[in-house]
Amino acid sequence: MSDSSTSTLAAQLRSLVRAAAPGDRLPSSRELIERYRVGPVTVSRAIALLAAEGAVVTRPGSGTYVAAKPRTAGEPVDTAWQTVALTDRSVDTRSLTGTSGPPPDGAILLDGGYPHRSLQATRFLSAALARAGRRPDAWDRAPAAGLAALRAVFAGPAGASPDDVLITAGGQSGLSMAFRAIAAPGSPVLVESPTYPGALAAARAAGLRPVPVPIDDDGVRPDLLAEAFAMTGARLFCCQPTFHNPTGTVLAAGRRAQVLDVARAAGAFVLEDDFARYLSHGATAPRPLIADDRDGTVVHLTSVTKAAAPSLRIGALIARGPVLDRMKAIRRVDDFFVSRPLQEAALELLSAPSWERHVRKLGAELRERCGKAAAALAGECPEWTVTRLPEGGLHLWVRLPVGSDPNTLARAARERGVVVGAGERFFATEPSGPFLRLGFAAAADIAELTEGIRRLNQSV
Repeated sequence: MSDSSTSTLAAQLRSLVRAAAPGDRLPSSRELIERYRVGPVTVSRAIALLAAEGAVVTRPGSGTYVAAKPRTAGEPVDTAWQTVALTDRSVDTRSLTGTSGPPPDGAILLDGGYPHRSLQATRFLSAALARAGRRPDAWDRAPAAGLAALRAVFAGPAGASPDDVLITAGGQSGLSMAFRAIAAPGSPVLVESPTYPGALAAARAAGLRPVPVPIDDDGVRPDLLAEAFAMTGARLFCCQPTFHNPTGTVLAAGRRAQVLDVARAAGAFVLEDDFARYLSHGATAPRPLIADDRDGTVVHLTSVTKAAAPSLRIGALIARGPVLDRMKAIRRVDDFFVSRPLQEAALELLSAPSWERHVRKLGAELRERCGKAAAALAGECPEWTVTRLPEGGLHLWVRLPVGSDPNTLARAARERGVVVGAGERFFATEPSGPFLRLGFAAAADIAELTEGIRRLNQSV
């Protein structure tokens, strides 16, 4: 039969399909042969053509049926059924993104968790990735716990064995993994107040109930920590002892052993989020808590992402005992292993002399920006109080005058092309006052940073 016969029959069948409803059965091949006086080959080809277009569905032994009509561009989709299917298992990300959504194009970023591209190790990282990619085994499956050499690099500062290290896909993934491994859904988890919003989001996504423990200028208060353990029966305390986000606080030397003693007495773990290990402004960062832990109390989390580049999603969980085995089991269930090329690139980067040079240069840049931001705030907004000039990290924690509304201020600043973080989302419960988190690392340069603070003053 000719192609024209097939095309003619296909056009006639399209008319039938348009007049029918989804799920209606078309006439049988025998009926089509008789009705249109064509051969069986023409019928077969015409139906195959319509099936390829998605107009019909063939079911061997049953017949040919009108397919569901394809959705046209812009046509709304009725997904109401999903609300019933998903029940109440929602994941609240407002603490991560705020309520205003992504920053507008061209806005000056005085918020966010990563340094500007000009401060990232992209040049060194590109070279490291190129070298890693040339290795014969670069695309082979990686061990579930991570490359042995990379685990050894992370083990050193923690005073741990490489066997105690589990490589993660960045810090946030490590938080999620640790929460799920240590605490059962519905359990309380103690957190600093204020604290990193990503920790609150990850804890809640794991079904945990964050319970705040206040901090002061020396970090978390051990007396209140002990009281919180006793009142809640919690078995996990999540903290950032070094260059805390958002306040920049460093847990005082005299409190470090007390925190471990309190947790040990409660039969609980301390999840030490050491995210800013490579973000010191020049001062030597204190030893991580895990370096002085002899009982397996501390689960240590660290990452190179913030100091290197946002897409180098490489971090490490360090622990001893069954808790490490449980986190390894979660790794196997979640994603088997972390991308080997990224691990190889991270190993190349961390092992090169250029990494130490980059960290020193980054620290100097952050120190200068921190000082300039604080000076600009003192000049532009003298009624605001910078709670401390941090020796590490990416942010200033700013107390506003009594009666101020940080959310209203943040919205007004956004209208002037400046993005800042309102303080509410850093608290697990009611905030202890009106605060802003002001980042000094995400702006393109110091001129843009000070211009952002000038516009911020105009938003008051």
